[in-house]
Amino acid sequence: MNNTRLYKKTLLAVTISLASSLTAQQALAAGFQLNAQSATGIGRAFAGDAVIADNASVMARNPAAMALFDKMELSLGFESITSMIEVKDAKYKGLGAPSAVPISDTDDVGSTSIAPNIHLIVPVNDKFAWGVNAYSNFGTKTEFEDDYVAKEYGGTTDVKSFNFGLAGSYRLNEQFSVGAGLDLIYGQGTMKRGNPGIFGPAPHALNVDKADGWAVGFNVGTVYELDENNRFGLAYRYSPEFEAEDDKGQKITLPLPDIAEFSGFHKIEDTKFAVHYSIQYIGWGSFDKIKFRNLDATASPIGQLDGGSYDKAYKWQDGWHYAIGGTYYLNNDWTLRAGYMYDTSAQDSLTSISVPDSDRQWFSAGFTYHIDTASNIDFGFTYLMGDDVKVEESLAGGVTSLTATTHADAILMGLQYSRSF
Repeated sequence: MNNTRLYKKTLLAVTISLASSLTAQQALAAGFQLNAQSATGIGRAFAGDAVIADNASVMARNPAAMALFDKMELSLGFESITSMIEVKDAKYKGLGAPSAVPISDTDDVGSTSIAPNIHLIVPVNDKFAWGVNAYSNFGTKTEFEDDYVAKEYGGTTDVKSFNFGLAGSYRLNEQFSVGAGLDLIYGQGTMKRGNPGIFGPAPHALNVDKADGWAVGFNVGTVYELDENNRFGLAYRYSPEFEAEDDKGQKITLPLPDIAEFSGFHKIEDTKFAVHYSIQYIGWGSFDKIKFRNLDATASPIGQLDGGSYDKAYKWQDGWHYAIGGTYYLNNDWTLRAGYMYDTSAQDSLTSISVPDSDRQWFSAGFTYHIDTASNIDFGFTYLMGDDVKVEESLAGGVTSLTATTHADAILMGLQYSRSF
């Protein structure tokens, strides 16, 4: 009984920490999807993560995989996220200007933040298990200096969501398991843009500050076990259109993408090596625009479009992740892993400096140290390398325009403690 109370207190403490640490999450996958559910996943570029089930964090990718555990499992940890975003070779055509002029490069748009997570799986019997978790699934932040010349394109963009999940799994037979979960999503968004042609202090053309709200999604999945060394997982997550409101009654409507993932895991018989892989679909095609309503009446033309509303068009395309990795079970104390992911860009014909995006490559490595037979510590490291992207933006009617090149890299590091009971 005392241990049960301890587990509940631990879960509550980390959940509160996650909800209250509204840090500057960065866009780490295409669009602004975050992959920060576990240190083990970071260490293998999330290859096979919907079915490997080496700790409780698997429930964030596939609820059916909870059926693979016969003991209560707890995993808790955090990821540090350092993004390096550069905007260079920019040319800006201001109000009434006859032609575009060069503006200074900036390489301090990104920052470092911390994303905690917790996952708990509780088997009830040999058929049924349930679990709860908390982590961040989406987030991005770019923040340009107040004196950035093209302030109607730069400004501040800060969007983040926190996922609180409850899920269950059921083992149909020795091969098949199914699972489903409910996601309670808390989100927060800030979007600020300056007035074109106005320098120094002035009302923002767009100023939605810390708008927040709740939404509900769900996830389903299945696992097929060919034998003890080979298994496959398939999962789908529905993400709702999310609406947030700030203290001034201004609203942001933000469509979030659905996600589908297929994973495989194969331990080579009579060896210490396993190979695993994932293909993930992200429905960024639904992210056509961010809607803003009830804007400040003192706003400039970019905030007065359509009678006091402003819709920022993005028109993204669906994205894909292709990941492959390997795990080497060195001995009873150490497990080593590595992975590679190719991550396709969500941006299509429209690009922007406020949410820079490109095709990206993940180079990942990590390890597990087994403290004893019931507990372990995981560490994961990823260097995420993006491409140069040409950006062209303009206000309605070509009032002002901007061309530039963006480049975004990132470093992810994760530390995690897991224990079975």
